Amino acid sequence: MMSTRLLLLFCLTEHVFTKQLPDVECVVVHLKYVQCFWNMLGTPQSNFTFYGWFHFEKPMTECTSYLSEKGINIGCNQPYTEKSNRFNTFYTLLEDGNNNHSQTHELRHRVMLYPPTNLTVQMESDLNLWLYWNQTNHGCVESEIRYNINNKEWDTTKVNTGKQNHCINLPCSQCKYELQVRSRLGYSCAESVFWSNWSEPAVWGVDNSPGTHEKQTDQMKSMSVWTPVLIVVGFITLILLVMMLLHHDRLRIILIPLVPKPALIPRDIEDWFEHSKDLKESFKPNYNERACTVREYTHISQSDSEGSVSSTSSVTTDQSDCSVLISADEPDPAPLQAPEV
Repeated sequence: MMSTRLLLLFCLTEHVFTKQLPDVECVVVHLKYVQCFWNMLGTPQSNFTFYGWFHFEKPMTECTSYLSEKGINIGCNQPYTEKSNRFNTFYTLLEDGNNNHSQTHELRHRVMLYPPTNLTVQMESDLNLWLYWNQTNHGCVESEIRYNINNKEWDTTKVNTGKQNHCINLPCSQCKYELQVRSRLGYSCAESVFWSNWSEPAVWGVDNSPGTHEKQTDQMKSMSVWTPVLIVVGFITLILLVMMLLHHDRLRIILIPLVPKPALIPRDIEDWFEHSKDLKESFKPNYNERACTVREYTHISQSDSEGSVSSTSSVTTDQSDCSVLISADEPDPAPLQAPEV
């Protein structure tokens, strides 16, 4: 009677002592493979057998790339070829002897990218600091930048989907900038809940760490000692050079050659005006012009007209004379006419 009761109690409580298998968590890594883990509650006591497959795929096959820790399998990398598979349902099966645990997973929002690579920081011609990086599938990728100045707190900024550069306006030229980038799939490609890890830092500017600051201080001190010496040596060299130039004409001519004075060459003038003969003739001097004399004209009364006619006639009838007569008494005298002879 007692043995029957013990057997019945064992059958009723068998499921209580059955080992419960852990849940499996899966992530699509960089759209290359599915990575699943079952050690969220700690390292298992024994190795489990894992199966994973997408909907409509061929029959399930055992994992060929286990991830282990201290000799115990804790995960699996399940490769796949079609990137569109992440929009399909993914199935997993975990077995431990006669015990098993099956699950379904929706992976469209569970994609983790690799960190961005080839970070480059440089000052452009617009006096702004530009950060560049590379990330695959950048058409669907959005990024996040963080940077600190002189090892202080991080400042984080998001970058629009598809961009692989970021600008820091008018940076401090005496400061040290440390920059990092991380990425994830954006909304246009089923936004992921996972960001990639931060990239390797890129550094720009003056290193203001304590050790570096001491080195820079020592360099500045050594420069401050040598600066007066260099100034004195340069001044003495300048004086010696001036004295050599003043006392050595040959050396002065070699170092400072004489510049010929500009002169107009008749041949050059002919070349300038070779296309205009009239203009060239106008530059020739004419020494045959006769000088004109200017004389004052006075009014002659009737009583003296007889005596002055001959005088006037002699003046006005001389065609070769270009004399100009000006009246001193009347402001507007009548024009003179030569008397009839």
